[in-house]
Amino acid sequence: MPGVSARGLSHEERRQLAVNLTRVLARYRPILDAYIIEFFTDNLWGTLPWSWREALDGLNPPQLAAQLLGMPGEGEVVRYGSVWPLTLLALKSTARALAFTRTPGFQTPSEFLENPSQSSRLTAPFRKHVRPKKQHEIRRLGELVKKLSDLTGCTQVVDIGSGQGHLSRFMSLGLGLTVKSIEGDRRLVERAQRLDRELLQALEKEEKRSPQVTRAGPRHSPHHVVRWVEPTALCEELLLPLEPLPPRGARLLLTGLHACGDLSVALLRHFSCPEVVALASVGCCYMKLSEPGGYPLSQWVAGLRGSELPYRLREGACHALEDYAERLQRAGPGLRTHCYRAALETVIRGARPELRRPGVQGIPRVHELKIEDPAFLPGFHAELLPIFSPELSPRNLVLVATKSPLGEAFSLLETEDS
Repeated sequence: MPGVSARGLSHEERRQLAVNLTRVLARYRPILDAYIIEFFTDNLWGTLPWSWREALDGLNPPQLAAQLLGMPGEGEVVRYGSVWPLTLLALKSTARALAFTRTPGFQTPSEFLENPSQSSRLTAPFRKHVRPKKQHEIRRLGELVKKLSDLTGCTQVVDIGSGQGHLSRFMSLGLGLTVKSIEGDRRLVERAQRLDRELLQALEKEEKRSPQVTRAGPRHSPHHVVRWVEPTALCEELLLPLEPLPPRGARLLLTGLHACGDLSVALLRHFSCPEVVALASVGCCYMKLSEPGGYPLSQWVAGLRGSELPYRLREGACHALEDYAERLQRAGPGLRTHCYRAALETVIRGARPELRRPGVQGIPRVHELKIEDPAFLPGFHAELLPIFSPELSPRNLVLVATKSPLGEAFSLLETEDS
């Protein structure tokens, strides 16, 4: 999908982009604040300009995907049944022009062509216990971290919020990096250590079956640490080296795969430490960023009119346009779920008028029931790179930052090695 590429933008250009984004947010705030559950109770359709309703009324789901989202199905040609008002066309064009590009620097990943459940780019031991989406993510981010480590002379990788340690395991046992894995949940750490042992045993068996395959050196499992990383305080454990310091001292690379909420903030705060030379962070759960101090992280952006985004709007940033377009293109019965929930809201309001926007748990396959009724890092070098296939991994932008310029080497980080 076309859009803004953060690569190559100057500091002033990035500021102007933030100004443009907040200006659009302020201009269309009534639409952004609309909840699907209030479609009937608040007559949301009636709040749109009449010319918009005339253009959109009667379009089926695939037509909405093609015409409104600009994402037609394969082989589909976009055809408009009427002349759209300039204001609607302007919003559509503006949204596309200001969105960060989510198209990675490679074609649709070929690793799942032979088997949609197994990446052909990972050997069987590294695929065990790992779903296809995660296989794609750990391979792509792990290989990016390896390239970034080589470019910056990193001596140790620190994986924050590592969960069951799939990324740490691939980076250490698959790519030969020295990895410290930090996770606050002891149960997840114990499971990660058990999976480490399983993988080592599987790799040893594989070597015995194929003695012609030789390794460059001994394998080292990731070093797991049970530690809760606070977003507002530095974690000394995170900065401690695992091995004797080289002459130049510790050179750490911080990474996190879908570091939830304030964990992404913690990664950025630790990036200012002298031991840290690089960062590769894939954010997640943006709605959980604490206020103040978490969102927006930039004090300059916080001063812009329209920069305020409540929990629900930040949650929307976690969802992928590609996913919505696919649902509309399929036009499946599951789309009716939203209508049912909006209809339920009229019942809730009738019984409890003071209860607004209650959190009602969704019911799986409800449509089958029979119902009668950017952070700025001045002085540093930073880029946002789309490294995952958005169809497989919607949150596919990785924030890469270094303290020394990489120049054209940044382009190497995006490539899909053969």
